[in-house]
Amino acid sequence: MDKDIRRTVISDIFADPAKYVGKTVDVKGWVRTRRGNKNVQFVALNDGSTIKNLQIVFDLQQFSEEELRPITTGSSIHVQGLLIESQGKGQSVEVQAQSLEIYGTAPVESYPLQKKGHSMEFLRDIAHLRPRTNTFSAVLRIRHALAFAIHKFFNDKGFYYFHTPLITASDAEGAGAQFQVTTLNLEELPKTEDGKIDYSQDFFGKMASLTVSGQLEGELGATALGAIYTFGPTFRAENSNTPRHLSEFWMIEPEMAFYEIEDNMDLAEEFIKFCINYALEHCADDIAFLAEHFDKELPERLKFVVENDFVRLPYTEGIKILEESGKKFEFPVYWGVDLASEHERYLVEEHFHKPVILTDYPKEIKAFYMKQNDDGKTVRAMDVLFPKIGEIIGGSQREENYDKLKNRIDELGLTGMDWYLDTRRFGTVPHSGFGLGFERLLLFVSGMQNIRDVIPFPRYPKNCEF
Repeated sequence: MDKDIRRTVISDIFADPAKYVGKTVDVKGWVRTRRGNKNVQFVALNDGSTIKNLQIVFDLQQFSEEELRPITTGSSIHVQGLLIESQGKGQSVEVQAQSLEIYGTAPVESYPLQKKGHSMEFLRDIAHLRPRTNTFSAVLRIRHALAFAIHKFFNDKGFYYFHTPLITASDAEGAGAQFQVTTLNLEELPKTEDGKIDYSQDFFGKMASLTVSGQLEGELGATALGAIYTFGPTFRAENSNTPRHLSEFWMIEPEMAFYEIEDNMDLAEEFIKFCINYALEHCADDIAFLAEHFDKELPERLKFVVENDFVRLPYTEGIKILEESGKKFEFPVYWGVDLASEHERYLVEEHFHKPVILTDYPKEIKAFYMKQNDDGKTVRAMDVLFPKIGEIIGGSQREENYDKLKNRIDELGLTGMDWYLDTRRFGTVPHSGFGLGFERLLLFVSGMQNIRDVIPFPRYPKNCEF
């Protein structure tokens, strides 16, 4: 090996082949496949930087079969050689190998990712290895690109990245499905005189849980800094095994002072279009691969979202459309129902043929902090509905009136909210925000069918591996 030759990442070669053709390159990666005959061997090499494999050509007059025998699917190698234009089908350039170093072998009898089809269920069982597959490397590159796009979007608009706590004593959603955090000895729990658990002896001196949302704390940031966003993990202890639910997932939650509901809807539409456009521009190869193997309609569906203005539809009108549709739904439709995915998708896919922002929901099915409308029945909620997935963003204008918010908190029997009410006591302002589940966005952009396949290590009931 010539130590004066620096390593070249494979994606850089494919980005500008002319820059490297006729030069000696240094590449390192994992073997996807090996094939050949008694004169020449072809190795497809991938280093994770791109969906594309770089073909390495080994001339058997220069390399012995003994030297090449350890090169099997999954092994890791270091090659230096001349990059030339390829005469064969399937690749534009290839490397004529001049020197070889084998880093690690992957015995055929034990390496589970041989060149054959694998089910998603099987790959979830080996989540520590599945990023090496074409499918999951593509998904994870898209995940990175979208994470970067989210930070770029908000930073460029003057928002501040605000870190809300993962351990909290509040339940933002009021749902109660939280993971408890404790240092108490579960074998010998301390009890009070009335037989209840004595949380005064716990680490925080009170019951604490992993957060289900950073929204309430995000409002504190927005009423000081003007516009903030959170982007971090959240946790929900729902015993759900659907393809749309995880126990640990990432949320993006912007909160903006001086935003009315219309401003909130404008921002949500601009934000989601920016993210999808960014993926289309920067992840074209990965999206094309996933479309070819999983969802041929994926590129058109992504363009469908970015090229259409979102319909803004009051909940009451949406219910009327559903009732008059003549369609037989699995779940009944009536005013006051929390819409199911089938209802949401009908509005998007069959009625409007556009993404829909549904507004002004009944207050009884929405969270306590949403601003009440003058009709006394509805709140200024907004849900962004997408094809194939239903709700992808949920948000609202927040109730800034102290008396109305206090009455709602008392009505629901919520406690420990004085700190939250202080934002309404001292200099209250109209403000709004929304939440986007990062994995829901990834499901849409990648075309994958199960949310467990768009996060590196999924957490769900009875599963906490790796």
